[in-house]
Amino acid sequence: MPLIRRPSPPVEAAAPSRSLTEGTADQRWAAVRAAAERPDAVPSLAAALAQESDPRVREAIFTGLARAATAESAEAVAAYVRSDDAGLRRAAIDALRAMPMASRPHLPGMLADPDPDVRLLSCELLRDLPQADSNPLLIGLLERESSKNVAAAAVEVLAEIGRPEALPVLNRVAQRFGDDPFLAFSIKLAVDRIGRS
Repeated sequence: MPLIRRPSPPVEAAAPSRSLTEGTADQRWAAVRAAAERPDAVPSLAAALAQESDPRVREAIFTGLARAATAESAEAVAAYVRSDDAGLRRAAIDALRAMPMASRPHLPGMLADPDPDVRLLSCELLRDLPQADSNPLLIGLLERESSKNVAAAAVEVLAEIGRPEALPVLNRVAQRFGDDPFLAFSIKLAVDRIGRS
């Protein structure tokens, strides 16, 4: 008589994932890494980021949000560009740079933010956009910018990615900030580079 195998018992459903905000830093880090693999993780990652203080866990959360690269994840990250914590600001900029197209809708608001530090950091994000998107945003910023530091950051980016349509605004900025030799030098460099491209 042949042996008849019993059917294998059904595989148990995976245990629910560990909380992203409880346990040791190592446990939270592992939970964040596991959660980031799920397409529906953005709300839980965003909520965990608001409570997290460990730099390694924060980095994992920012990485997970950047990998999602959705409008929702970019919105969650963009809020931290306004943080008083320099580490959070830098991590937020890095995450936004990793998802340029998801970040794109947030840039006009960030470039018009009342805080000049937010405007300055936002200039960095424009390097990773197509020139057809980045140049009009930089031109619009320079038309109204009153901070020399922000203007210098925008000019630096234009020196790398600027197109000829940026030349008139660069000349106007040179006149507006004519008393600043560093900015005058940066503008001349940008104009020369754009003229050669």
